[in-house]
Amino acid sequence: MAQFVGPNIKYTGGTHHTYTSESIDYGVWTYLEGSGSFTTKTPITCDILVIAGGGGGGLDRGGGGGAGGYIYSGSFSLPKGTYTTIVGTGGAGSTTSVGNAPSGTNSVFQHMKAIGGGGAGNQNTTGAAGGSGGGCGSQQTSGPGSGTGAQGNAGGIGNSTESGVYKRGGGGGGGASAVGGAATTSTQGVGGAGITSSITGIAVTRGGGGTGGSQFGTARSAGGGGGSGGTDSSVGGHATANTGGGGGGASDAPGGTYGGNGGSGIVIIRYKAS
Repeated sequence: MAQFVGPNIKYTGGTHHTYTSESIDYGVWTYLEGSGSFTTKTPITCDILVIAGGGGGGLDRGGGGGAGGYIYSGSFSLPKGTYTTIVGTGGAGSTTSVGNAPSGTNSVFQHMKAIGGGGAGNQNTTGAAGGSGGGCGSQQTSGPGSGTGAQGNAGGIGNSTESGVYKRGGGGGGGASAVGGAATTSTQGVGGAGITSSITGIAVTRGGGGTGGSQFGTARSAGGGGGSGGTDSSVGGHATANTGGGGGGASDAPGGTYGGNGGSGIVIIRYKAS
């Protein structure tokens, strides 16, 4: 195994590991929280993944939070120098029916800035824009949060009450590879899909949007975090840390219920031995 940590590369705030795939040795630096630094004393070519924090899930048949912005650059030429890394935090799930859940915060490496995922809309509220946009709350059939350029996708729309029977569902949050699903008269919107990467040597899916919450007749279902399915619970599902996933929407109004938290972001640098 080649030596990656030595006089030419230094780092703070992250962790380092090595692995071999198809006879190629890789060194990987992973930053999971806060800020750190990466220093190379010689120019290197590396692969870089930057993901922002995901948006929080909505309340009262709320939408799913949008995934944090997802940036991947392969065979990136990194000049010698010291680079600051910033890992974004996930937005907290909503605890009030007013407005939007909090959005995630940005992650940064060099000039790459991944935008935090948009917070989901609560009942009758649009989703916020972000890396991927937050889903609309129930009874809001327009204006899901928009995504940012090549970083993510828009959230989905909610649906409204019909014939005096509760058929309300929130839209799904946008994901790194797909828009958030629209709610229908029978189901809440599913979070947009994320992207699977093996940059660390293990395949991991990150950047999924949160699924919306719902109430259909007497049935209540809270949305799953980070693109997962809904559960029979009034509390929205939390996204997994360091995936940038969006939080799931809660099914009911305040009173012990809350939207799911968005997942924190991540910065990963992979260098191949020459």
